[in-house]
Amino acid sequence: MDTNRGLPAIESHRDLHIWITENLKMVPVPERAYGNFFEEHCYIVLHVPQSLKTTSGAPKDLHYWVGKEAGVEAQGTAGSFVQHLQEALGGATVQHREAQGHESACFRSYFRPGIIYRKGGLASALKHVETNVYNIQRLLHIRAGKHVSASEVELSWHSFNKSDIFLLDLGKMMIQWNGPKTSTAEKARGLALTRSLQDRERGGRAQIGVVDDEAEATDLMQIMEAVLGCRVGNLHTAMPSKSTDQLQKANVRLYHVYEKGKDVVIQELSTCPLAQDLLQKEDCYILDQGGFKIYVWQGRMTSLQEKKAAFSRALGFIQAKGYPSYTNVEVVDEGAESAAFKQLFRSWSGEQRKNKHLRGMGKLLQVKLDVGKLHSHPELAAQLRMVDDGSGKVEVWYIQGSRRQPVDPMHHGQLCAGNCYLVLYTYQKMGLDQYILYLWQGLQATAHEIKALKGNAEELDLQYHRALVQEHVTMGSEPPHFLAIFQGQLVIFQGSAGHNGKGQPESATRLFHVQGTDSYNTWTLEVPARASALNSNDIFLLATASLCYLWFGKGCSGDQREMARTVVTVISRKDKEMVLEGQEPPHFWEALGGRAPYPSSKRLPEDVSDFQPRLFECSIQTGPLVLTEVVFFSQEDLDKYDVMLLDTWEEIFLWLGAAASEWKQEAVAWGREYLKTHPAGRSLATPIVLVKQGHEPPTFTGWFHNWDPYKWTNNQSYEEVVEGGLGAVSAISERTAQVSSFRLSRSPRNGRAGPLALWALKGSKDSSENELERGPKAGSGPRSVASRSLPQEQLRHQAVEDLPEGVDPAHKESYLSDSDFQDIFGKSKEEFYSMAKWRQQQQKKQLGFF
Repeated sequence: MDTNRGLPAIESHRDLHIWITENLKMVPVPERAYGNFFEEHCYIVLHVPQSLKTTSGAPKDLHYWVGKEAGVEAQGTAGSFVQHLQEALGGATVQHREAQGHESACFRSYFRPGIIYRKGGLASALKHVETNVYNIQRLLHIRAGKHVSASEVELSWHSFNKSDIFLLDLGKMMIQWNGPKTSTAEKARGLALTRSLQDRERGGRAQIGVVDDEAEATDLMQIMEAVLGCRVGNLHTAMPSKSTDQLQKANVRLYHVYEKGKDVVIQELSTCPLAQDLLQKEDCYILDQGGFKIYVWQGRMTSLQEKKAAFSRALGFIQAKGYPSYTNVEVVDEGAESAAFKQLFRSWSGEQRKNKHLRGMGKLLQVKLDVGKLHSHPELAAQLRMVDDGSGKVEVWYIQGSRRQPVDPMHHGQLCAGNCYLVLYTYQKMGLDQYILYLWQGLQATAHEIKALKGNAEELDLQYHRALVQEHVTMGSEPPHFLAIFQGQLVIFQGSAGHNGKGQPESATRLFHVQGTDSYNTWTLEVPARASALNSNDIFLLATASLCYLWFGKGCSGDQREMARTVVTVISRKDKEMVLEGQEPPHFWEALGGRAPYPSSKRLPEDVSDFQPRLFECSIQTGPLVLTEVVFFSQEDLDKYDVMLLDTWEEIFLWLGAAASEWKQEAVAWGREYLKTHPAGRSLATPIVLVKQGHEPPTFTGWFHNWDPYKWTNNQSYEEVVEGGLGAVSAISERTAQVSSFRLSRSPRNGRAGPLALWALKGSKDSSENELERGPKAGSGPRSVASRSLPQEQLRHQAVEDLPEGVDPAHKESYLSDSDFQDIFGKSKEEFYSMAKWRQQQQKKQLGFF
């Protein structure tokens, strides 16, 4: 077969491209049909992130999807096309093998609000979805996890269960039946899929009804029974879907794959935590993540023949291990590794990341006093882990017994390893007070004090109306902003103290290790007073009964020396004596108990890991903690019913949706479990930050592209949408009356409604009163109508801080002139404001006015 035969042209303006294999050709799937997959076919999906298109060598994802009823020939054809397409795309491509119902998180993340599996095959790819066709009668079984999927099932009550959602689609009428054991979050996600179908396949003209309680939805149940017959017996509870817990995902093994004569040898090399230098550019490797996923890594010097054999070797490995045939496979080339693959290693470095890190440190020096820049560029705040320069209001308490006691401001920066502290930081953003509560835990603190620390933090949070961002900090792993609060004066003493005005407890001889080069990264730690604790790269302060020595190692810099001089006064008021390494007086060594060897070699630069942030939904509904990843995430993926975990590698954020506050106590424990079971052997001291919806700091929002602070201001809850009737009450009543007016002829075999009933269900007039969820009356629009018109350039795609003075950011479009509005939106303002609120928001997002 010609290797270029049938290869498609790729449109550069789109980030997602889908083809179906048909008659040995790749036929493009219409965009309106994206997310629909026929079980007898294979599909090829190419994703090129828009933000990466201008970057040379940017990674692309190429997926090969296999329907559960697809034939061997179709699978072979699709596999061949994937290989040719990969060659045509060049390097930096990650290849995935996806099996129906077991797709990777990466694949599922493309399709919001969900994937629909359709029975049978397709005569023509152009008939994937037909808009405004109403002679439809089908039942969809919706599984509404974080990644929603729906399957066409038999049109019968036997298909139903108590734990899932079912959509009875009758063309002009769509009834969503929610199982009694479904959560509000699942119901909301199911409704999002239903409304998407209504828009894409019915042009918004179908009516939606929701059955939450059968006893209260008698009209809708009457229609359902007209189609499905009377239900006999009780519904069964669905078997919980098999989820892979974190412990299984942490069981990672690396294998070297090579040829020996005519045989392929697969030799185990290592278990977790893995080191990146195990991967050699001349070789090929298989990484087995507990049978959950199989990775094939190909070095840049790997032969073309070996690269072509990657999938077949992975499938052979799966078969040899006895894993399910649907096990996900990901093939990665050196230099184009996915974020998930990199995080399976203890560290992952790259030249690009190192340079980026150095540039980032330069930025810190340039903007450290420019608080406004950190607020207007949250992505910078996120990278530097700084909400501001640390000049805000600081309050400190220490835990004594079960209560918190205030610390004198004179001793704010003096902490003890045997204590726990609450540090409340207040700063301003957009004229409003924002809060961060640091829960600092000393390494010598007791379990009782740690428990009291959390209890007192909860009391403070209630006092501040749940507006506190809570960051759990372990001694020795303080984030940059925590250090900045104390302006380089943070000193951690050993033992514990009562903070009765004397600060730290006194001792005859004490040694302190000073680390840092400026007020944003300097901290001082008391260490054992012996010579072996010294280090030639740093500065130490030796406090004796009569004198205080400031010891400068040979490798320390001028900036280190300057910061050390400011710390001395915090620790000791005695006379100071500067001592250079190699010129110590005898009394210096006597105070340390005599000379002893200590580290003197030059310190290597810190390894800067190349890890991208990852977002997960947390769930424990089926037992152990299960994390569902959302790849290429955005603010849209944060739902009020969710608990989400954002891993930025240096910090773990736990985001609580407004309706998920009941999980607040468990959330931090989930963060610790995530770290404990992470295959890379993560530090359990990694800071964990608890963030609540509506109170996100810039260090969190900066990881999301185009964060909208007003997104949740007027957002309707699931209950509000349903209670609003979805605008279809009159249509439902009309259809119910039609059903009631006929004696329905049912087939004795399946109990379904006869032709007369179906005619009644489909025969209502297509009038305006039947349309879904009409908005307010024409012309109602925003409460305050804009009194002036502005050019679109000042409004469109503009951040809040860049808008002209006086413009309401929630209604930017209202400041357009009537003619500009008509040109951009394709309708008048009156027509636009008569639409449903959610449709208005959707169109504003698409056109850059949200």
